[in-house]
Amino acid sequence: MTDVLSGGSGVMNNFTFDVPTVIHFGRGQISHLAELGSAGRSVLMVYGGGSIKKNGIYDSAMKVLDDAGLAVYELPGVEPNPKIGLVREGVSMCRAYGIDMVLAIGGGSSIDCAKLVAAGARYDGDPWDLMVDSSLIHAAIPVYVVLTLAATGSEMDNSTVVSNPETNQKLDISNNFLKPRMAVLDPEYTYTVPKEQTAAGSVDIMSHVFESYFTNTAGADIQGEMCLAILKVVVKYAPTAMEDPENYDARANLMWCSSLALNGLLTLGAKVKWCVHPIEHELSAYYDITHGVGLAILTTVWMEYILSDDTAPKLAEYGKAVWNISDGCSDMDAARLAIRRTRDFFDRLGMPKSLGALGIDDTHFEAMADSAYGFCKGCYVPLSREDIVQIYRNAL
Repeated sequence: MTDVLSGGSGVMNNFTFDVPTVIHFGRGQISHLAELGSAGRSVLMVYGGGSIKKNGIYDSAMKVLDDAGLAVYELPGVEPNPKIGLVREGVSMCRAYGIDMVLAIGGGSSIDCAKLVAAGARYDGDPWDLMVDSSLIHAAIPVYVVLTLAATGSEMDNSTVVSNPETNQKLDISNNFLKPRMAVLDPEYTYTVPKEQTAAGSVDIMSHVFESYFTNTAGADIQGEMCLAILKVVVKYAPTAMEDPENYDARANLMWCSSLALNGLLTLGAKVKWCVHPIEHELSAYYDITHGVGLAILTTVWMEYILSDDTAPKLAEYGKAVWNISDGCSDMDAARLAIRRTRDFFDRLGMPKSLGALGIDDTHFEAMADSAYGFCKGCYVPLSREDIVQIYRNAL
């Protein structure tokens, strides 16, 4: 590993910001699904297991859609780390029934599945082609969202992550045709999220912010300050949401943090390639673990691995802002303490500390590093294939 930070710039970079997603935030906003009636006559509802039927969200959505005169087709069974097989099934339904739009009800997995279904419905080949080469996406049927989990930020961005168990691949692509047209964010819909999912989702939000915060572009002060503000809010409210699941303020703040962490706002003018996410995606691809769990294990291991005289000031700035570490500490001492406080916080959320705790050994580390390396080029601190293998080993 080199200590030289990569891809830096002396000034904030040029950018264009375009987020066409209309957000309806707050109690009772599911009524806005009636607007889908002006966008077409049929909708494919994409969701996971039975939770939306148990908590009443399914019935609420169906009533609004029925009153709007929409024909509703259903694609249930989306798993964490959505699989290409179910996407193919959804694409086939869209083609067979001439479906006009896709509605995802759930968290990031349902939304990601819906996005690829929407693009696949306007593509003549296998939808996995689009994950391998997103430039093949030239159109998509409209995507709408009812969010039920604060985590991935997929409700307001142009990305999707889908796994292919046949090839042990979990790929992440971005394309502006994938941006949802509208998203309903009702914090009360997250009241029934289990503690472990709330914890993993909170870690995912923090990881998105970390990947944006650790940039080498000088002069992007406002982006950095926004990152630190979101991290402080997540640290404040994640434990509250776990201990008091129906605390509206906690759920509302986490939900909006999720969207702001990944809608592009934090990276405008300060782009950097992410590294912890691609490294974790390999874990999810091979072992089908919860994304936030893998991130909780890898994040502080990565921080420790890249800690140097070059990176200590940035880590110290984070520690002083989020963890109230004394200004009297040296940058290196503050950086080390910031890493320790981050790990302690993940422990407080009940996140596992090591890959070994999940029964993972080093069998696939070489192959995983081969796949992750290409996605990490240009990250905050350059990582070689060997560096990535060592990060996996340090996480055992």
